[in-house]
Amino acid sequence: MNNEPETTDGAQSNAKFLRALAAFTQRHRTCHWEGTFSEFVEHVLPQDPRNITRNSHEYVWDMLRWTGNRLAEGETPSEGGRASSSGLFRHDLFGVDQALERVVDYFKTAAAGSEVGRRLLLLLGPPSGGKSTLVILLKRGLEEYSHTDAGARYALKGCPVHESPLHLVPHTLRANFRETYGVDVTGELCPLCRARLEDEFNGDFLKCPVERIFISEAGRVGVGTYAPHDPTTADIADLVGSVDLSKVAVYGDEGDPRAWSWSGAVYAASRGLLEMIEILKVKREFLYLLLTLTQEKNVKVSRFPLIYLDETILAHTNLAEFRKFLQEAENEALLDRMVIIQVPYTLSYREEARIYKKLISAAPAFRAVHLDPHALHVAAVFAILTRLHASERRDLDLPKKLRLYAGEDLEGFSAMDAERIRGESPEEGLSGVSPRFVINALSGAISKSNVHSLTSMEVLLALKDAIESDARMDAKQKRSWVDFLVAARKDFYNRWVKEDVHKALFASFEGEAQTLLDKYLDEVEATLDNRQIEDPMTGELRQPDERFLRSVEEKLSISESGKTTFRQEVVRKAMGAYKRGEKFTLGSHARLREAIELYLFEERRDVLRLVTSASRPDEETRKKVSAVAHRLVEEYGYDPHSAQEALNYVTTLLSQE
Repeated sequence: MNNEPETTDGAQSNAKFLRALAAFTQRHRTCHWEGTFSEFVEHVLPQDPRNITRNSHEYVWDMLRWTGNRLAEGETPSEGGRASSSGLFRHDLFGVDQALERVVDYFKTAAAGSEVGRRLLLLLGPPSGGKSTLVILLKRGLEEYSHTDAGARYALKGCPVHESPLHLVPHTLRANFRETYGVDVTGELCPLCRARLEDEFNGDFLKCPVERIFISEAGRVGVGTYAPHDPTTADIADLVGSVDLSKVAVYGDEGDPRAWSWSGAVYAASRGLLEMIEILKVKREFLYLLLTLTQEKNVKVSRFPLIYLDETILAHTNLAEFRKFLQEAENEALLDRMVIIQVPYTLSYREEARIYKKLISAAPAFRAVHLDPHALHVAAVFAILTRLHASERRDLDLPKKLRLYAGEDLEGFSAMDAERIRGESPEEGLSGVSPRFVINALSGAISKSNVHSLTSMEVLLALKDAIESDARMDAKQKRSWVDFLVAARKDFYNRWVKEDVHKALFASFEGEAQTLLDKYLDEVEATLDNRQIEDPMTGELRQPDERFLRSVEEKLSISESGKTTFRQEVVRKAMGAYKRGEKFTLGSHARLREAIELYLFEERRDVLRLVTSASRPDEETRKKVSAVAHRLVEEYGYDPHSAQEALNYVTTLLSQE
C-alpha cells in the first residue's frame, strides 16, 4: 500500500515524458519543407523576405531576442534586446552580466550592418570562467531556434555549405529582386552548386531543389568547431578541406569541385557559428584566413575561385596565450580586426555559490550528500578573496570589498562607490581560484566523508588540503590563500553560524527583533526631531535613549560622527515604506536587521553559552539543546550531523569570547 502512490506518480511522470517526446517528434516532423526553387519563390519567400535573407549575425541576434521574449508568452521581439536576451544565459552563467551584455551588444550592433560585423569576436578570460559555456549556449540556442517558425532557414539541397537558395538569382535580376521584395541578395554560388546547376539542371535554376535546414552541431549544419591539438602539425585542411584523392580517379580532375572534400569546419559553420577553441595557438596563416573570412565573407582554396561563406566566428582563449600574442609586433594588425571581450570570474560570492550549486547538481557523487546552508557560500567567499586586489582606500580591506561587490550595505559606501572601486582594478577576476578548483576540493572531501554530510568547516579544511597539496603553487601563494580561508571563517562563517544558532534557540526571535526595530525607530525619530518620548507605562516624558541607539549602531561599527547620517537614512526608508502603505520591517533595511540581530545575540550570550556548553546537561537543558538542533534542521537547512557540529562550533566560539 505504501508503494502504490509512488508507482502511480512514476507512471504519471513516465506518461508525461512520453507525451513530451511525441509532441517533440511531431513538431520537428511537421516543420520540414522541400521543393524546387520555383516553388520556394512562389510559396515561401513572399511570407517573410527579411527572414529569408538574414545573415549570420542577424540570425544570432534574432535568436537572442526570441530566447528572451519567449519567457513572456505572446510577447513580440523587442527592439532593445539587452534585457530580453538574458534568457539564454540565465540558468547557466552567473555573475558575468557585464561580459554577457557586451556579447549581446556585439550581435546587436553587427546585425544592424555596422563594421562590427566584419570583426572576429574573441572571448578572453581565465580557465573555467564560463567562455566555453557561453559558446555552448549560443550553439544550443541556434539549434532550438532553427526549429521554430521564426527561425526557419532554407538552403540548396545537397549544398556542402548550406547556402541560401537566393544565390541562384542572377546578378542581372538582383536589382529587380530588391524592388520586388525590399531586401538585397548577397553572395555567390559555391563551386559545387555551380557545377551541379550546369550538369544536373542544364542551367535551369528554377528546378534546383531547396529544403529547410535545421542547425545541428552533430550534423555539421550551421555550427562548426575547431580545436588545435598540436599547433606545430595543424593542417589548414581541417578548416577548408582538401582534395579527395579517391574521387579524383572518378572525376579525373583535382580541380573538379566534386573531387574536393568539403569537410572543413568553415563549411560546417556556414550560415551559423564557427567556434575556434584556443585560437591564438594556431598558426598565423589560420588567423589570416579566419580574419579574411570575417572581413570579406569568402575563403580562397587552390583550384577554386573565392568561396562565399557567411558565418559568425566566435573564438576564445586564455590570458597566458593572449599576453604571449601581444608581445609579437606583427600581430597588431590582427588585433585590429578583432572585438575582444573579457569574461572574468565573478566577484560576487552569492553568484559564485550559484555556480557551485549548478556544478554539484550535475554530479552524481553530490546527490546523496547534504551540505550545510553556508558550505557553498563560505567556499565562494574564499574564492572571491583570491580574485580581489587591495583597494587604494585604507578603510576598505578585502572582506569589506567582497561585501560591497555582493551588494551588501556598507557604511560610508554607496552603489556608485562600488562601481568606482571596480574601476580601480580592471584586472580583478582574471586570476585567482577557479570554480573547478573548489569543486575538485569538495569532491575530495565527499570521498573521505563517512556520514554523507559536509559542514562549512569541513569544506574549509578540504580547501586547505587542496591548497597545500597543489604542486603548481609556491609557498608564498599557499600562505596567502590559507590566510583567505581564515578570513572566510572569521569574517563570514562565524557570524552566519552564530546567527543561525541564536535564532534557533529563541523561538520568539522575529517578534523580539521587530519590537526592537520599532523601538529603535521611535527613539531615532525623537532624537532627530529633538523631542521627548512618553513612557507607555507611567505617562512621563523622557529623553531619547541614546545609549540604546548607540549599542545597536556600534554592532555595525557606525562611528559617533556617522550616526546622524545613518539615522537619517533609516528614517527615509521608513517614510518610504509608510508612503507605499507598507510596514517597516526587518527586511526593509538589511544593515539595521543585522545590527538588531547582533544586539539580541549579545543580550542572550550567557543563556546561549549555558545551553550549548553544559557538559552534563540536565533534562531541561537537554530538551533545549534538542529543540535548537531540531529547529536548525527544520528551518535553517541543516541536517542532524551539521546541526550538532554548528552547536559545538558556536560553543567553542563563545568560550573564547
